[in-house]
Amino acid sequence: MRRRLVGTFISGVLVAASMPPWGWWPLAFIGIAFFTSQEILANSARQRFTVGFFFGIGWFLPALSWMWFLTSPGYIVAVALYASLHGLASLVVARDRNNKSFLFLSPVTHILIEIFRMCFPFGGVPLATLGISQVSGPLHRTASVGGVILLSWLTWQIGALLARRPRDLHIHSAHRTTLKAIYLMVLVVSYFAPHGSNTGKSLHVVAIQGGGPQGTRAINSDPREVVERHLQASRSIDFDADNPIDLVVWPENVIDVLDFESSTELQEITAQASRLNSPFSVGITEDVNQQHFTNAQVIVTPDGQVVDRYDKVRRVPFGEYMPMRSFLASLGAPVDQVPRDALAGSGPAYLDVPTASGSERISVVISWEVFFAGRAREGIKEGAGLIINPTNGSSYTWTVLQSQQIASSRLRAIETGRWVVQVSPTGFSAFVDPSGKVHQRTSISEQAVIDADVNIRTGQTIYVALGDKPWVALVILVFLFGAISRSRFRPSR
Repeated sequence: MRRRLVGTFISGVLVAASMPPWGWWPLAFIGIAFFTSQEILANSARQRFTVGFFFGIGWFLPALSWMWFLTSPGYIVAVALYASLHGLASLVVARDRNNKSFLFLSPVTHILIEIFRMCFPFGGVPLATLGISQVSGPLHRTASVGGVILLSWLTWQIGALLARRPRDLHIHSAHRTTLKAIYLMVLVVSYFAPHGSNTGKSLHVVAIQGGGPQGTRAINSDPREVVERHLQASRSIDFDADNPIDLVVWPENVIDVLDFESSTELQEITAQASRLNSPFSVGITEDVNQQHFTNAQVIVTPDGQVVDRYDKVRRVPFGEYMPMRSFLASLGAPVDQVPRDALAGSGPAYLDVPTASGSERISVVISWEVFFAGRAREGIKEGAGLIINPTNGSSYTWTVLQSQQIASSRLRAIETGRWVVQVSPTGFSAFVDPSGKVHQRTSISEQAVIDADVNIRTGQTIYVALGDKPWVALVILVFLFGAISRSRFRPSR
């Protein structure tokens, strides 16, 4: 049994290594295949749970390692919780020699766990999903059909098909044939399905990365230094009447003030907007009271008007707010590491940007929100022609989270058929085209100004039209079918 547990742990590590920042995407299939081979052989309930648990430990220990710098207790709890959930999944798919549904029951059960953690706890923690590992692989275009859920499902199912099965495991060949036919159909559909189209219009977008030290928490940083670095980078932009700038984007919460509209920082932004004759999209935090603040992205025009505002809806648990603050404080937890809680916004996920030809709607997902496909989809459903992702990962040492965020921006681009502009104060900043290709990615900590003529696009992908709900329902139906099939063919005792 000890050897088996080592093997399942290594299987999980292989899955983790398929994800950014490592990005060796074929290892996801190999890891799932090795794990499934061990899951098949587990006999007792204890063995089945333990196999799934150790697989999850191998997966999440490296893939969520960035959380250590946010909250080390939270990191340990998250890894143990998610590993336990996959242990429960392996327990549920208990098999015997007559269980011919195992081949598809095991993948959908584990994908249900992934769907669960997209929603719970604290509104969901959709990090290190299996689908994110395939953003550079041949399956990535299927995200335009079924988002990350379909991509994760296909990846797990293919890995299960590659599993080494003992000779006495009677898996019906028709099941394998059916699954292969479904894969082929999905791939064909994803390549011929609508991916949006260019409107013939474009925006000249400039992204500002101010630079600075990586691994420094916001509460330990001088807010004015952050502003100065971004002003310095903005001043380096030359005005060019022959190539006017349509939008300058600053990262998330680079301005921290009591009231932005009465602040010196607004005057400084206005000066640059006036000089370049271009609106600025700026990330701000404002004090509400001693216990709360807001995190928003605003549009500042050359005449100094704040014409639109989006307040972040999805907040980072244990980063921007402390869940169960009173309870955790009673246990002696260091809740003062998050001294104030961000108030959640409630508005739609878009901003209207004034342009020379009128107004252009852009979808906006602030930092953490890029991991939630529904936020980007919401803006596109409202007519947005591109997506911006202002973010701030300067608190985290290493580049695990930042790399996964770039991968998530790539998935959002594929899912929606839109360009994504990601901008961070210390990196990574980049432009991502609708096929998921990354352009002009900056380095960590450097000061950089990147620009591109970004096509304004229209039309809906299948994913934008349908969302996640049909795929969640399909996964549940396949699970129920497999469970019923297993029960029907279980030998009487």
